[in-house]
Amino acid sequence: MKGKVLGIFSVLAALCLCLTLATANPWWNPAQSQFLDLDNIMNLLSRTALYGILGIGVAFVIITSGIDLSIGSMVCLCGVLLTILLKVDYQPQQPLSVTRITAADRTIFVAGSTESLKPGDTVRFTGGVGSGLVLTVESATADRLVVRETLTRDERDGRIVRILPLESFDTASLTATLPSTTAEANDQLQLFRRDGSVTGQKITAVAESGTQLQLTLARDPGQKYHSDSFAVVLRRYQRCSIPLAVLIVLVTAAGLGLVHGLLITRLRLQPFVVTLCGLLIYRGASRWLTNDNPAGFGELQSILGPVASGRVGLLLKGDKVLFGIPIPFFLMTGLALIAAVVLTRTVWGRYLLALGRNEEAARFSGINTGRVTVMAYVICAVMAAVGGMLFALEYSSISPSSFGNSFELYAIAAAVLGGCSLRGGEGSIPGVVIGTAVMQVLNNMIMLLRIPQSLEYTIIGAVILLGVLGDELVRRAAARRRLKQSIT
Repeated sequence: MKGKVLGIFSVLAALCLCLTLATANPWWNPAQSQFLDLDNIMNLLSRTALYGILGIGVAFVIITSGIDLSIGSMVCLCGVLLTILLKVDYQPQQPLSVTRITAADRTIFVAGSTESLKPGDTVRFTGGVGSGLVLTVESATADRLVVRETLTRDERDGRIVRILPLESFDTASLTATLPSTTAEANDQLQLFRRDGSVTGQKITAVAESGTQLQLTLARDPGQKYHSDSFAVVLRRYQRCSIPLAVLIVLVTAAGLGLVHGLLITRLRLQPFVVTLCGLLIYRGASRWLTNDNPAGFGELQSILGPVASGRVGLLLKGDKVLFGIPIPFFLMTGLALIAAVVLTRTVWGRYLLALGRNEEAARFSGINTGRVTVMAYVICAVMAAVGGMLFALEYSSISPSSFGNSFELYAIAAAVLGGCSLRGGEGSIPGVVIGTAVMQVLNNMIMLLRIPQSLEYTIIGAVILLGVLGDELVRRAAARRRLKQSIT
């Protein structure tokens, strides 16, 4: 195995040397090489880290002589789940659902208590034909409101939201004075006129002093605000905290990996069939959850984005990072160290290798081969979840129809190049990381040498084929050497 790792490392070094010379102008001046550009190196490290996490996961499955084709779709599903769980909504405070409107009596019946409203308060009706109407409360009793304005027709549904009249609005300082409000620093205000028309974009309240709110507003300089405007307070709701969302995604992925493992071990289904079905199911689920629309993190992107795109600066010029190690690279390194220890220094790791070499012999030796196989698929799924969340944060916007496509090819190619035999029983985590780097350097070569992008998958397929051929040739050579030694 050390020989395989050394061999793929030699391939990586040769590729880097050739690409350095090929992209230098003149070729003998590496200092002018596009490949050695600091931004290019940082990008390579980032790509290697993200795909390396996927490669480490799939390596555990390949060692069992299995395969996982659902990696790409799992990445997509986990990324989509994270965006859904962290979605931020802004909803009006204490809305009341309208059950019926009697126009002749100017009466609005609501589902809930009207205790928060009093005569003279202003409300906005949304829903139905009369959507957007600004109304003044004349009286409020139990579950009904009587308004001063004439209503044109009866309604059967909708909702009532209290709005606050602006006492003043200073467009120079972007401050507004409200009579009373419970707006918080991360709430938003939406401005309306008496006729219900929107007069401004959503305004974020950033500070509060008594009833005076300091507002920030990104708007058209020509936008006019009127003294008769009203404000709806929109409360910020985040569906899930960040730690809880990450935990849910990891647990979900682990559950799907468990299902894969049980279908393979208990029902004796082929890993190829199970994971191919997973590829289709998870892709379809991702598109359904988002209505096939792009999904993103919105305002949370500025907070979470640096986790995937941030760098620990090693070479600085003022506040600018000239060269730094991407944060995901540290995460991949940590996961790789843990995986290497598990594979080479634990009993379970030895069981995993024994299972891949000969499942029947491992079973007769007392190894619970079913449990070992299930754990391998669970680890693979969890790694896919980690990679999926990082990819989603780096991309910031996810298109469920294409996000994660062909990621399984990169992961499998990296594992095979890194010394994992598709026959099972062999694998090296350092080799997988190096194999991932080789794949990313090849991809970088396509870009720098302006090779047609359409050849990308051709190159990936050729690399996988060469890796399999190389593994087979090495295996046969080793078998011949053992046979010769046994004869002599």
